[in-house]
Amino acid sequence: MVESFEKQWYVLHTYSGYENKVKENLLSRAQSMGMEDYIFRVCVPEEQTETETKTGKEKILTHKIFPGYVLVEMIMTDESWYVVRNTPGVTGFVGSHGAGSKPSPLLEEEISAILSDMGESIHQNDGKFEQGECVRIVAGAFNGLTGKIEEIDMENKKVKLLVDMFGGETSVEVEMNQIDHL
Repeated sequence: MVESFEKQWYVLHTYSGYENKVKENLLSRAQSMGMEDYIFRVCVPEEQTETETKTGKEKILTHKIFPGYVLVEMIMTDESWYVVRNTPGVTGFVGSHGAGSKPSPLLEEEISAILSDMGESIHQNDGKFEQGECVRIVAGAFNGLTGKIEEIDMENKKVKLLVDMFGGETSVEVEMNQIDHL
């Protein structure tokens, strides 16, 4: 078996209607079995479609983009595969050919499109940045540039950076999830 030692996204097939329960179960099992270094994020792709008013209260309705499927960011090893595969409600990995074979991960373009539709980033940082720190921009229009943190807006989760472009330092504002530590 070839093990991958990098985080990649995989698709799980679940019983329809149990996606959120599978997410809870998987995160709980990862923690209780000490797999936090192998199983990182679990995502149920949803979109907010409409607002409904019942008994004077406004409620935002969300609909699952892929009913019966859950996304998991993980490092694929025999142990992590076993933990995920044997989570209650998981019927299998998409892209696995059965008989214990390891599944194929999603392409970065595929997961990036799904997460951006949900307002999330493929990259996830710890959110602990300091003014004056040099960081790398990992998503968005300024992807690939590095900059120095000028200002941090924790309330709106935005950061102002000084980036070297157009022949000098230029101030740009990016989402906090679009940067990572150098």
